[in-house]
Amino acid sequence: KFQGKAVKYGDNVDTDVIIPARYLNISDKHELALHAMEDIDPEFAKKVCPGDILVAGENFGWPSREHAPLVLKESGISCIIARSFARIFYRNAINIGLPVIECSAAADAIAQGHSVTVDTDAGRIYDNTKSTAFSFPPM
Repeated sequence: KFQGKAVKYGDNVDTDVIIPARYLNISDKHELALHAMEDIDPEFAKKVCPGDILVAGENFGWPSREHAPLVLKESGISCIIARSFARIFYRNAINIGLPVIECSAAADAIAQGHSVTVDTDAGRIYDNTKSTAFSFPPM
């Protein structure tokens, strides 16, 4: 199970936004994570707490940069819920142990700052703030 506050973004968040190319010469993953989402949300690294859950729209993580899921995980994101993911981002996230869940209903309903619980074994997402639940195929 994962529990945290929702950090929400829209459609087509690409890997250049997740980790801008100008930082790819940094080899330390903790230092690299300090620049996650910097171009779309300059406060991301300061406001994300360990366990927070990223919620997004369509086509999250396109085209692909293998650093992208790594910096999100390193920043404290425990899992990502989206309407859909770019295929390579999805595989890269799974490969590093970052759960990625496609659930359109949850991605649409959960708002910034909501308290969210994800039970990957049961295939359930709970928006604790609105007392609603959503299903997805268990991982």
